[in-house]
Amino acid sequence: MKLETERLILKDINETHAEDILRIRSNEFINKFVQRKSPKTNYDALQFILTIKERTKNNQTFYWGISLKEKPGIIGTICLWNFSEDRKTAEVGYELLPDYHRKGIMSEALTAVLNFGFNELHLQEILAITNKLNENSKGLLLKHDFMLEEGREDKGFPENLVFSLKK
Repeated sequence: MKLETERLILKDINETHAEDILRIRSNEFINKFVQRKSPKTNYDALQFILTIKERTKNNQTFYWGISLKEKPGIIGTICLWNFSEDRKTAEVGYELLPDYHRKGIMSEALTAVLNFGFNELHLQEILAITNKLNENSKGLLLKHDFMLEEGREDKGFPENLVFSLKK
């Protein structure tokens, strides 16, 4: 499923994107704020891509690679995942290579994905979980009218904050 904005193409990732996914998911700056096992090789990135493809096929996730229209490479990712059982709530996740921060790219991608989630998937609420030290992410969420859920916890991750946006 492809989404387009003024400057971006949000597209399905596939095996040809292994190097881009490795570059994004192993980036030290991004990983400062995310607890995950980072890929070390193209093979690791390929395994991640295959997992995402399977979860997408089973409608467990909607996952897009973010690319600029004038450049085919993927510079970030954005997804809707962690759907509630009734499919009325999902979580948005995103990451962007630091060279592209503070250029409005993730804001543009997030707008497209929020529209898709609320208008195509008929979600009632979209959650976002971010590290309390990730100022860029917190600013992005507040800009898009997400509200900090005071007292709501990301179980097992006390350093995270939970934000929500209702339709």
